[in-house]
Amino acid sequence: MALLVQKFGGTSVGSIERIEAVAERVIKARQLGHQVVVVVSAMAGETNRLLGLAKQIDAVPTQRELDVLLSTGEQVTIALLAMALNKRGYLATSLTGDQLGIRTDTVFNNATITEVETGVVTELLDRDHIVVVAGFQGRDSRNNITTLGRGGSDTTAVAIAGALAADECQIFTDVDGVYTTDPRLVSEAARLPSIHFDDMTAMARHGAKVLQLQSVEYAEQHKVPLRVLSSFDEGEGTLVDFSTVSDNGAAGVAVKGQQALYRVMQPLEKVEQQLGLLGLDAWCYGDSQQATYPATYIVAADDELARLNVILEKTELAQSSVATLTLVGEGVDVRSTEVAASLTEKGVGVYQRKCTARCVSLLINGQDLQLAVEHIHKKFVVEPESLDNRPLLAVS
Repeated sequence: MALLVQKFGGTSVGSIERIEAVAERVIKARQLGHQVVVVVSAMAGETNRLLGLAKQIDAVPTQRELDVLLSTGEQVTIALLAMALNKRGYLATSLTGDQLGIRTDTVFNNATITEVETGVVTELLDRDHIVVVAGFQGRDSRNNITTLGRGGSDTTAVAIAGALAADECQIFTDVDGVYTTDPRLVSEAARLPSIHFDDMTAMARHGAKVLQLQSVEYAEQHKVPLRVLSSFDEGEGTLVDFSTVSDNGAAGVAVKGQQALYRVMQPLEKVEQQLGLLGLDAWCYGDSQQATYPATYIVAADDELARLNVILEKTELAQSSVATLTLVGEGVDVRSTEVAASLTEKGVGVYQRKCTARCVSLLINGQDLQLAVEHIHKKFVVEPESLDNRPLLAVS
């Protein structure tokens, strides 16, 4: 018998019919003899609806009260799922983050989990209950309700799995695993049965959206095996753990589209310092041609511009559409020049590139993204001469 923590996102519980389907999926695990803790998000669209209500009252609502409001979305879902399980003859108890004992720091709207108390959930599991927990929320040291920000339900599930020493944390999404690149862009993208944490972390950092970076880092730190599964189809998904061998060579291609290039007339060192204070991990580089009036270029998504303007003066739009793609894998940095030259041969201009031991990142024109991803994926991930028959690792 295993202890499983299963997480279902807003799309998976987006209607009564889907909540009923989630109940059936949970029961399958219970019938196999497993203990199950289920973490759920608010129903799809509910958090945005609540945020819209708040803004009808106040365009800039008080952060504390906003957390009180937004946390109710998950409370609806946990009650409905527990009802669906009870109706089917299975003991199920719903718990808010506070009731379970998820403790956080005092940062409203983007709190960090500091502790997960296990007494309540362990006692319920010992009584053969399925425990249904509200993701995305907790309570701080001052008894305030807090929410965890983007990807908060994933982080909740991983934190609970770590505290309980669960055998596996299963993240159910609308895709059936982790792929060698975004399958919406490249038809040859392949799902991988397993992937090493190091590669998954690199991919999440550079654009793979199947798992939130914070949850992957937390799982790696606490040695919690993750499995990505489809909410709608059967299958083994992709296991993220430490046992998968990661041979030297390209593993996959991570992608960030819908970005723009901004220019600010400040030295690179100063801009990097200011971005660090904001907690914004943006790609920025200096213009070596501007010796008298130093300029720094910043790659950022549209929704990050407001945050940039908080700390940077006179931010100018330099190019409206750019994209970044990152070749991920052990030792790929030695192929940086080859990768860039390969794109140039295909007519794709590379504005900048940067390297680490596991990544080669390339800044290109946004209109060239489709061509660039297909080419790099085929040449450095799929073709036998670049793989030397190594097993693929995944990027999505």
